[in-house]
Amino acid sequence: MIARKRSTAVLLLVAGLAIAATLAWQRFTAGPIAVASRQWQEQQWLKVLPPGSYDNRPLQTPVALTDTKLSHSHLLAGYRANLAGATSAVLLHSSVQGYGGAIELVIAISPAGRLVGVRVLKQQESPGLGDQLVDPARHWLDQFLGQTLRDTPEQAWALKRDQGAFDQLAGATVTSRAVIEAIQDTLRYFDQHRPALLGETPP
Repeated sequence: MIARKRSTAVLLLVAGLAIAATLAWQRFTAGPIAVASRQWQEQQWLKVLPPGSYDNRPLQTPVALTDTKLSHSHLLAGYRANLAGATSAVLLHSSVQGYGGAIELVIAISPAGRLVGVRVLKQQESPGLGDQLVDPARHWLDQFLGQTLRDTPEQAWALKRDQGAFDQLAGATVTSRAVIEAIQDTLRYFDQHRPALLGETPP
């Protein structure tokens, strides 16, 4: 009986030590894991900015947004990239409904209102369709670079099959339209809120 009690006590002690060790290890690794996660997220986001176009940490420079529900999409967040103390680009986090679910984009716009970068952060499109959207080798998103609302007439912000200016992803009409509408929404929002987004002081 005594031996059994001692055995139970030893097992409880070992289990307790194991739990304590696990909790200590989790506490020890939580910080580095969180840092690595933030760094990875930052790397994904900042791929929309040309190299050498900023010298701050844009994701540490948030911009307050208002009226974020747009015609076809909505904005989740905004950030400002700076170079030599001046705003070099604004990053806007957009969400739009695609074929299979929400598509999240980060869209970078220059102070002149020109699109300098766009990248898909999350998507739930069907296999094959979503792959086309996120595959950098396809360069589908590159056709939008350099666009502004002033340079591209309103009616041209559509697929070529709809008498617009842009190619579509093969077999992914809904997805293609959603991305185009989100980019157009975001450029329009930038034009309408330019001073606030750029941090300019009102006269």
